[in-house]
Amino acid sequence: MFNNRVVNTIVSPIFGPEPAPNSDLRRSGNPSTGTPVGSTVYGGAALAGTGFTAQLWGGPMGTAMGSLALCPGSQTTFRTGAAAGFVTAPAVNPTVPGVAENGTATMQVRAWDNQAGAITSYAQALQLNAAAGFSDLFDVSPLGGILTPSPNIAGLRSFNLTVVPEPSLLALGALGLGALFLRRRK
Repeated sequence: MFNNRVVNTIVSPIFGPEPAPNSDLRRSGNPSTGTPVGSTVYGGAALAGTGFTAQLWGGPMGTAMGSLALCPGSQTTFRTGAAAGFVTAPAVNPTVPGVAENGTATMQVRAWDNQAGAITSYAQALQLNAAAGFSDLFDVSPLGGILTPSPNIAGLRSFNLTVVPEPSLLALGALGLGALFLRRRK
């Protein structure tokens, strides 16, 4: 089940970037209000509303991050108000590509600022330097199926989005002057 808030099982909200100048600082781990209780302190607000998108990615146990596949039917947005930070659980539980019923999957949650729906994939968010982030990898077992109920993603821990700052005009100017200086020396 793609749900990061299930009472007494998992409470792992997802947060926006840290305030400037630390917007590129990646944090992971549950806050003190999470389940399980953690000690990570987030400076960014909990993600809220349809302006943010989350997806569940997975593969057979031990799959590396770069080889995980998008779980069909997992793309969703976030709840609002007191439920900010928590995904709107999809109506149908997503399947994990390449993992059989009752198998173990390595999973990851990826989220991004979709800029009012203009950014439709995690890859596009990275390409356009939008705020984006990912959870640490976690395992889920056994996966559900016809006779087995779908498990919660209890191994998920909170994380935040990050923004890689654009180089400033001053930094670009200094780089250009340096290149000009080196060229003149030759």
